Amino acid sequence: MLLGLLLVLPNLIWQYQNDFPVFQHLNELTNTQLVYIQKADFLKAQLLLYIGSLLVILSALYALLFYKPFEKYRTFFWSIIITLIIFIFFRAKHYYAMGLYPIYISFGSVFLGVILNKGWKKYLQPVFIILPILFFILMYDFLFLNKTPEYIVNHPQKYQKYGLLRGDDGKEHLLPQDYESMIGWKVLAMKIDSICSELPNLDNTFILCDDYEQAGAINYYTKNKNVVAHSYHADYINWIPFDKKIVNGIFVKSASYDRDNKRQKEAPLFDTVYLAAQRINKYAKEDTISIFVLKGAKVDINEIIKDDVKRRK
Repeated sequence: MLLGLLLVLPNLIWQYQNDFPVFQHLNELTNTQLVYIQKADFLKAQLLLYIGSLLVILSALYALLFYKPFEKYRTFFWSIIITLIIFIFFRAKHYYAMGLYPIYISFGSVFLGVILNKGWKKYLQPVFIILPILFFILMYDFLFLNKTPEYIVNHPQKYQKYGLLRGDDGKEHLLPQDYESMIGWKVLAMKIDSICSELPNLDNTFILCDDYEQAGAINYYTKNKNVVAHSYHADYINWIPFDKKIVNGIFVKSASYDRDNKRQKEAPLFDTVYLAAQRINKYAKEDTISIFVLKGAKVDINEIIKDDVKRRK
């Protein structure tokens, strides 16, 4: 327990120093996304995602209760039951539970490795190997995002059947939410890299995105080590640096959120403000993302951002 506390201590200290943003994030999720999640859908998703390992997981739960060598690990049986009840009660997203199952697949594998090692039970060993492969083949055609957006849009029936088109807002979408969110991430980063390659004073250029998806995508896919995107959204607001004077700016704005697409607020603060590029994809969650360049700051932009961060916090 002390070692576990030591491992998570840096995060706890960071949370304390920043007024525990995790609670603000969870509260926002509860009000905007989790409220639309049906409890039955959570259980259905657990079965769907782990159906290939279901026999192994059930074997683990049985073994934790009745297999003598596992008697001292019985706490793990109640751990998963209690955790799943908490997740269901608070309407957690189905993938919140993904970190639980490897532990029980391990217990089940050890248990089955022992009991299927003698007599006629040896002949069941291939069954436990074939079943996951068979289920993978059956689910590969629809559960994994290996089709083009056009194909999914034109063949929605099997995706709808398993609730794969229902988003966090409780509505049916054209594509599964993860697919819809990630489409265009690489293209966005490429456009940012192209714009930055022509900008002077890149070290003094502040890239501000509407949300953490955009910032994370740019920071992950950029080929330029000097490109770092920021956002006021979620925890990103706590990672904004103020150690360099800001000369230029790049704004990454979603059409659905942008209330000032002429940049009238920022125009008086810079010598030049212009629309440099757009990432447009009709299948993406944010179908149009505009990239604005703001060159030659006339005022202290650092102080403006500090005030924005303080106000938003």
